[in-house]
Amino acid sequence: MRPTRTPTEDHPVYETIAVRREAAVLFADIKAPPMNLLGPELVRDLVSLIQRAEADAAVQVLVFRSADPDYFIPHVDVTRIREYREEAAKLTGEASIALLFRHLSTSRLVSIAQIEGRVRGAGSEFVLACDMRFAARETALFSQPEPAFGLVPGAGGVQHLVRLMGRARALEVMLSAGDYDAELAERYGWINRALPAAALGDFVRSLAHRIAQFPAAGQAVVKGRVNAVALAPSEDFRRDSDLFGEGVRDPEAQSRIKAALARGFQTRDAELDLPRLLGDLADHKAQSED
Repeated sequence: MRPTRTPTEDHPVYETIAVRREAAVLFADIKAPPMNLLGPELVRDLVSLIQRAEADAAVQVLVFRSADPDYFIPHVDVTRIREYREEAAKLTGEASIALLFRHLSTSRLVSIAQIEGRVRGAGSEFVLACDMRFAARETALFSQPEPAFGLVPGAGGVQHLVRLMGRARALEVMLSAGDYDAELAERYGWINRALPAAALGDFVRSLAHRIAQFPAAGQAVVKGRVNAVALAPSEDFRRDSDLFGEGVRDPEAQSRIKAALARGFQTRDAELDLPRLLGDLADHKAQSED
């Protein structure tokens, strides 16, 4: 259900995000039960949040966190792809979360992901779109599991991971469809740093406020120059988005998604050990061929 409180210009109310402001820093806690799936409601709220923050010249830094200790964003809701794409179009004009996430990368806002719990699929692609990523050593897990369904990561994963990790490690990460802990993610370049969970919040808060005290115009110029070197063109994000959209309609992908859902995919208990669930899809293929 939607909140019954009435939003105001200064204090908007979101269904899936709790927002708190400290001076020029905006903290956004994702809370979309039962497990923070990226569905149309969360995409709608992300679009609204980004629009409002960009329109407020007093906001310089946006920090994303999760209210769920087990899940940051696990992946998209595979049963509502068309709906969440339509929500993304309200920001970029195109029905693609790849372009929505790229918009965040090019925004004047400095974005930081404070990660605890599981970050997989489009969740990984969302934090990759943020300017910086810091994760709890004990609890953060990362995965780009789309190839387990025969799909290309469609929201920027290919573009970011190859640039951050290099060809071989990016192929390992994507083709294995496995979970990578925070220490290995740091070593591979997936995140800036892995920190003890007890220290993570204070570190990110201190960094956000330090960044926010410097001139916003200079930060935007620095981001623009860095993006000119390291951020793939919109056409590459658009192509991956199209490939995902085409692939997800393929009968083999649909069969694997159906089998995964039957085994508990998109339920929080089953996805605590998603690599094993995805490994079981090999049994599904063998059975379908018998």
